Amino acid sequence: MALYLTRFSYTPETWARLIQNPEDRRAAAKEYIEGVGGKLHGFWYAFGKRDGYMLCEAPDNASMAATAVAIGAGGALSAMETTVLLTVEETLGALKKAASIKYRPPGSKA
Repeated sequence: MALYLTRFSYTPETWARLIQNPEDRRAAAKEYIEGVGGKLHGFWYAFGKRDGYMLCEAPDNASMAATAVAIGAGGALSAMETTVLLTVEETLGALKKAASIKYRPPGSKA
């Protein structure tokens, strides 16, 4: 299964609801990702550009995309970005494959 790092920010309205009714959102995140056959590895809040981070596994990109679309459609987030994480071994394999690609820059004849 692939690993995914999701960065998110809540809307001001979501923060207001959480202040009125504090809730551990890890349980919800776990339910969503396990619903597509994945696994939640971690859920954190942070200072900075994004309010929180989630690390999870999903069986494939379509499963993770479905989870992200469903969460995004809920309206509680003002921003969400998900990055597919590659293992060192996957990156080494990609580097080996890249050596066989004969890239030609735009406008170049060689």
